[in-house]
Amino acid sequence: MRILGIDPGYGITGFGLIGAQRGQYQLLNCGAITTPANTDFSWRLEVIYNDMTKLLQIAQPEAVAIEELFFGQNVTTGIKVAQSRGVILLAIQQAHIPVYEYKPMQVKQAVVGYGNATKQQVQDMTRRLLRLTETPKPDDAADAIAVALCHARTSTSLLGQLSGK
Repeated sequence: MRILGIDPGYGITGFGLIGAQRGQYQLLNCGAITTPANTDFSWRLEVIYNDMTKLLQIAQPEAVAIEELFFGQNVTTGIKVAQSRGVILLAIQQAHIPVYEYKPMQVKQAVVGYGNATKQQVQDMTRRLLRLTETPKPDDAADAIAVALCHARTSTSLLGQLSGK
């Protein structure tokens, strides 16, 4: 199964495409959609939407896994990330690809086995599961790969099947 993981943002949206089959995982592609700071926000959303549409056409994923929004201290940033996430979800919906959403704690639990794992622990385990020599860059791409791995590991478990994931 080809799974595209997305770590949404408006400056950097990470993506990671993996192949998953019978508990074996392979990194197929990863990177980031970027928009320059200090430019019109509506224009940035258009770039994200257009690039996501192209990515979906090229990657041909069978499923997309996206991280749910976590509101930290900065609500303004959270609102902008939510708007970016909205155009990403629109592109996925228009491509008629099933989308699955995961909370950050679910990603950590599925990849590391511990819901309060550090970012470094998640990246290290991601690297190990994919048998890579180094952690993919930028960090947003590594995070997106972890989201894809979360879906691969959750969707094949009995619990994932029962919950509809």
